[in-house]
Amino acid sequence: MTESNASMTGSIVVLNPNSSQSVTDALSEALEPLRFPTGPAIRCATLAQGPPAIESDEQVAAVAEPVCDFVREHEDDSGAFVIACFSDPGLRQAREACVRPVFGMAESGLLTALARGRRFGVISILESSLARHLSYIRELGIETRLAADLPLGLGVLELQDHTVALDRMTTVGARLRDEHDADV
Repeated sequence: MTESNASMTGSIVVLNPNSSQSVTDALSEALEPLRFPTGPAIRCATLAQGPPAIESDEQVAAVAEPVCDFVREHEDDSGAFVIACFSDPGLRQAREACVRPVFGMAESGLLTALARGRRFGVISILESSLARHLSYIRELGIETRLAADLPLGLGVLELQDHTVALDRMTTVGARLRDEHDADV
């Protein structure tokens, strides 16, 4: 785990539910501006039992229990957990498994988008993710505010090529805005 300060009590644990350390390292780097000496520690962890990438319904389902096991195992030395995967694998089960707050990256992002605009767009990695995302958005009861969910056509590990990923995200984001009326 990567720590922002020496104190482990009350830390926020950002869990990458896939087994790719490079993804966890990228998460930790992205979170660096949020680490303050007087704030809670932010630790990033990799779920060793996860697949190298989470890109299918089967992979989402397969990591739900290991995510819960991780939360239970680290509950005593953590103040909160963030599941860092847009499918929020194991979120509901993890919330039931511990008393600490557990946040899902998708749920948190989607609810924040609702507060910031009228219609939100989602940039997904693959076409195969769209049905799963729509089902989750419906479960949250926010589908009427969804402008569209468009894929990048890149897998999780391909996102590590930042130039290609940023170019695709910019193009897809412009389509969401220009063709689907997304304002967030």
